[in-house]
Amino acid sequence: MTRTPAPPHPSRPHAGPLATYRALPRLAGRSFLPIALLARLPFSMTALGIMLLVTTSTGSVATGGLATGASSLGTALFGAVHGNLADRFGQRPVVSIAVTANAAAMVAVVLAAHRGAPLAVTLVACFATGATSPQVGAFARVRWIALTRDDPATLAASMGYESTVDELTFVLGPALVGLISAAASPELTLLAAALLTAVFGLAFAAHPTARITRPADGDRTAHRAVAARWPVRRLLPLAGAPLLGMAAMGVFFGGSQAAVTAFATDAGNPGLAGLLYAAMGVGSAATALAVVALPDRIDPRRRWVVAATGMTIVSSATLVVTGVGPIVAVLGVTGLFIGPAMVTIFTVGGNVSPVGRAGTVMTLLVSANVVGGAIGAAGAGAVAEAAGVQAAFGVPVTAAAALAVVGLLARGSVGRSGRRETAAVGAEPLT
Repeated sequence: MTRTPAPPHPSRPHAGPLATYRALPRLAGRSFLPIALLARLPFSMTALGIMLLVTTSTGSVATGGLATGASSLGTALFGAVHGNLADRFGQRPVVSIAVTANAAAMVAVVLAAHRGAPLAVTLVACFATGATSPQVGAFARVRWIALTRDDPATLAASMGYESTVDELTFVLGPALVGLISAAASPELTLLAAALLTAVFGLAFAAHPTARITRPADGDRTAHRAVAARWPVRRLLPLAGAPLLGMAAMGVFFGGSQAAVTAFATDAGNPGLAGLLYAAMGVGSAATALAVVALPDRIDPRRRWVVAATGMTIVSSATLVVTGVGPIVAVLGVTGLFIGPAMVTIFTVGGNVSPVGRAGTVMTLLVSANVVGGAIGAAGAGAVAEAAGVQAAFGVPVTAAAALAVVGLLARGSVGRSGRRETAAVGAEPLT
């Protein structure tokens, strides 16, 4: 039975990593962890599912890529709209409506592809699928921020857990798409995603933790005042460092996917690409959980710079190594630095969020990652065709270096814009 989450608690001495992680199900209720995991699984299935379905139905990989791009564009443009609405009205109604619309949009994509609808109709359905994608990962982080506001150690653990879940779903999602498509049909992959969205998305919306994101009746005027004071145009410079960092991470991910796909194709085994890319996810998931064990003296800015520098140095080896084994080793070690980087960026994003605007900032971070991913994939794909496979790995290497530069330059900007607004809620600014 799901219990109502406990309110944020006073600061307490730093506990060990295991004790800190054990606090998470006590804070949110034991059912929250599996529900939030399964509710975000469809998000990791959609891109590949659309690509396979549209490519199969039209016989054109280019058309499949166009359809996937339409979905990503919808997510990038409307992700922050979900966050803005959730900040004003609470997550429960926003997620409920998004889940219903998203499941319907995925069914529309299947019908359009199955019936040979005009390309414009298919693209509109794909765009709607992206635009209505429930922002489960971002909203789960917002709930943790509210639950752990006065406990930085538990907040760090929750961000580490969420990053691990992200990695897990982005390994499981494509694998599930491949299995369903091979055993049944590409149409069934999106129908399965729609079913998962309807069941677990609504469960996520109905979970008791959603209550802490809903403005109380007496606070709605105050929330409207916060929204008016902090429109998106003011949040962008306030959260500039994490937004730029997340965009760089997106370029790294998208560039890595394209470069790994080109490498696997060049090796004569395109299906190997997913396994190669998963090597990064395994290492990233492990170290994301370990961030909570780092001593307090290793502050967010230092974590950011060290993790990004490690990503840059290790991933640079992809420019010179050959063979599947060496590439797997390099990608696996690179992943060890990705986990701490992702945890830190999301933590900093939460820290600089004005009270009542965390939902908007978190969804902006997701949108930045999606846009960066599209840029990275397109750039690395073009480089692979023009200059070869190993040159394509230069895109993620450059993105990692840019991430390190953002971390180095972020100190002053965050110090000016973030401390005043976050001090009232016990945040840990990037200094």
